[in-house]
Amino acid sequence: MYLILNEKNTTMNYNDLGVEFKYLIVSDKDHKYGLSVNTVGFQSIQPNTLYPLSEHPSGYYFNAQKGRVLREYQLVYITKGKGKISFDSNSEITISKGQVIMIFPDQWHTYHPVLDVGWNEYYIGFEGSIIDNLVQNEFIACENQVLDVGFNEELVNLFSRAIEVAANDKVGSQQYLSGIVMHMMGLILSVSQNKIFEVGDVVQKIEQAKIIMNENVYKTVDPEELAQKLNFSYSWFRKVFKDYTGYAPAKYFQELKLRKAKHLLVSTSHSVKEIAFMLDYNSTEHFFSLFKKITGYTPMEYRSYGRETTSTTEII
Repeated sequence: MYLILNEKNTTMNYNDLGVEFKYLIVSDKDHKYGLSVNTVGFQSIQPNTLYPLSEHPSGYYFNAQKGRVLREYQLVYITKGKGKISFDSNSEITISKGQVIMIFPDQWHTYHPVLDVGWNEYYIGFEGSIIDNLVQNEFIACENQVLDVGFNEELVNLFSRAIEVAANDKVGSQQYLSGIVMHMMGLILSVSQNKIFEVGDVVQKIEQAKIIMNENVYKTVDPEELAQKLNFSYSWFRKVFKDYTGYAPAKYFQELKLRKAKHLLVSTSHSVKEIAFMLDYNSTEHFFSLFKKITGYTPMEYRSYGRETTSTTEII
């Protein structure tokens, strides 16, 4: 089923009054690909308009007061207006333009635009083991279902392209759509994770934390004390630091120490025991064990290799 309602012309102008959506038939072979798309569309809901629109099939149509449960994942991108959403019967969350809603399978939810404001929404529904894997590995989490991406032309273009591909319904369209979904997911995760660093002085605080760690590499830095020094709760600091650097604070500091140990092993005559002491490890044995576990070399093997090679490439 493919439906277009547009008062002006057949070109896609998403600020006009219009609706475009496609419900797709997914074959057994398509399911085996690992990601399949069930629906994709766009709706422009004008102020004081009934929501949701009645044209959708029963599996997708819902009463905003009663909510619904889907068997698929859905991404909903609001580009105009504002509204409310609620998950699992919890209190309502305000949704504004520039935000993406991530809905999970078998999760009760309801959402709607503010009646006298309306909104523009893009959406795409999908399922498969590829997305399940992203969830299982915590790239996507139920604790963070409203993501701020701002006005992103690339994301709008991806939704528009998905609508076109679905409408054409050619052979291989499911595989094409699955690629678009993965592009969307990567874009949304990247943009939303970096958005928080544009707020206030978060970047400066994280950079300050990194400098403190670098300047105290010969000592012990307690991440919880560091968070307190920067006026952050530790749980928030740990999450933001990891999002920004790719490492939890303790892991990052450990990597700094190992980097310094490698440098000292190759460029100085200090013994392994002296280097362990200098870098404030609990014991030489602890340093030896940790170094071997992470690098695959004992400290003396690393020293020997590092001094023999003319390459400046680190052993990882």
